[in-house]
Amino acid sequence: MNRTAIASLIAAAGLAAALPAAFAQDAAAGDDRHHAAAAAQADPRFRANRASLDAILADAQRRHPGRVIDVSYDDGEYDIDIRGDDGRIVEFEYSARTGRLLEVDYD
Repeated sequence: MNRTAIASLIAAAGLAAALPAAFAQDAAAGDDRHHAAAAAQADPRFRANRASLDAILADAQRRHPGRVIDVSYDDGEYDIDIRGDDGRIVEFEYSARTGRLLEVDYD
């Protein structure tokens, strides 16, 4: 086997090892979405939570295209972190009651 073929095999093996981690991160973000939505619905202090998490996520991704890396709910607010194509992480804070954007923080 020549050096080029060996290098290609090593590179392919490294890529294959990285793929499951990438899929696990995407699956974790999906789980975060479900947990955040369930927490908002179960919060007895905020029974007026009417905003659609899907609509909020769409708005956040429209404002900063990229991959959603974290979604959480706390004290009547959704927090959404998106890693943009440029590598920057943007943190959005939305009202769970109204869906209004409350704050944006760029890391």
